[in-house]
Amino acid sequence: MNLPNYFIADLPPEATLSPAMILEACQTLKRNRDQYLAHRSLPSMVTLLAKLAQNWLEPDFPFRQFALKNAAVAGFSQATLQRGLDNFFKQLTHENLRALLAQELGGAMDATGGQAAENAPVRGGQGIFRFWRGPEFQAHIAAGNIPNPALTSIIFGLLTRSAQFMKCASGSSFLPRIFAHSIYDADPKLGACLEIAEWRGGKIELENVLFSEADCVTATGSDEALGKIRLRLPFNKRFLAYGHRVSFGFITSDALPGARAADKIVTAAVDDIVAWNQLGCLSPHVIYVQPGGEISPENFAEQLAAELERREAHEPRGEIPAEESAAIASRRAFYEIRAAHSPETTRHWRSKDSTAWTVIFEADPRFQLSCLNRFIYIKPASDLKTLLEHADAVRGKVSSVGIAAPEEMRPELAARLAQWGATRVCPLGQMQNPPLTWRHDGRPPLGDLVTWTDLEFL
Repeated sequence: MNLPNYFIADLPPEATLSPAMILEACQTLKRNRDQYLAHRSLPSMVTLLAKLAQNWLEPDFPFRQFALKNAAVAGFSQATLQRGLDNFFKQLTHENLRALLAQELGGAMDATGGQAAENAPVRGGQGIFRFWRGPEFQAHIAAGNIPNPALTSIIFGLLTRSAQFMKCASGSSFLPRIFAHSIYDADPKLGACLEIAEWRGGKIELENVLFSEADCVTATGSDEALGKIRLRLPFNKRFLAYGHRVSFGFITSDALPGARAADKIVTAAVDDIVAWNQLGCLSPHVIYVQPGGEISPENFAEQLAAELERREAHEPRGEIPAEESAAIASRRAFYEIRAAHSPETTRHWRSKDSTAWTVIFEADPRFQLSCLNRFIYIKPASDLKTLLEHADAVRGKVSSVGIAAPEEMRPELAARLAQWGATRVCPLGQMQNPPLTWRHDGRPPLGDLVTWTDLEFL
């Protein structure tokens, strides 16, 4: 497939970007939005996005084939990328898109007079009607670890009828660019309201132009990087920042009544570890296992290692940068020494002749940050209270908690985790696969973007 040069990211690597080029792109996006997007009906947008998602699930869809053929450019093995794309696009159905609009906009009228969701009330109370409008122009600063947040930002921007300029981290524009091309192919007028670009962070002269033109800026990245962006934005700019988050799993003893149950939970845990190579903020760093079941935490770790080895055969991690591989090797060496001196409290399992996967069992229940790329800690926790005490260092930074527990225990566990500060509790095995209606960091996905107008009648 030869992609046309529709976007800045399509230019050859040696192309020089200038503030004038960014300004022209922003102004063109705004003009195109006024002509092609501002008055599009939401039902038509839902139909287009659901159809496009269905196309991405078809094996012979050219853009899917091109993405998978060049999976290494995106930083993943073909099998890992295929699973990730399938899980993402399966969420983009008519039903889920309409549920998202109903959840976020509650049937309110938009500024063009179209209703946000079918069969929903439009009154906000006696004598009050509510209208919403999306940003005219959104600027996205995308992180480079996994593609889902960038693709989701584009989808939400289309639903709020915003022109969008997505600045990708260096070397990470491939999948957002392919997705944008698929939108352009499906509807050139909508594609003309998108721009995808890539440059190294710190090019303030380019970013200043982008920030000055946008009326809403979204950014995903480190807390330090987000803090710097915030300081550079004028007061009147809406800024939605998604910073560093971590996740973990918890398996109760009642969830491990025997070998068959353990096999299912091991498989689910491995699904969470291998998804996007454990690089997203929803991926577990640690999986806590409550002692007292028929399978001990240490035995669970051993079974997990065996399943990771089997999974590597048909869903390999793929190549990673040398510095990341070196970090894994260094961490492994540390635990090799510790296991040799204290085998009763520390054990480790690892892939042979590669850094493809690593399992560390550690009796110390303190939360430990993983170096990711399928490097997981298994730790015992006598109960949820003890677990949360030992995870206090990351309190307020936890995104998702994947749990395996009997059905009757789940509401109480979720309530306690919510009180502690976790913003999402889900079944183990679904940590990196949130629903479309998921409230990222506990915030409304579309509600944060829109502005409301209340029309009151006496």
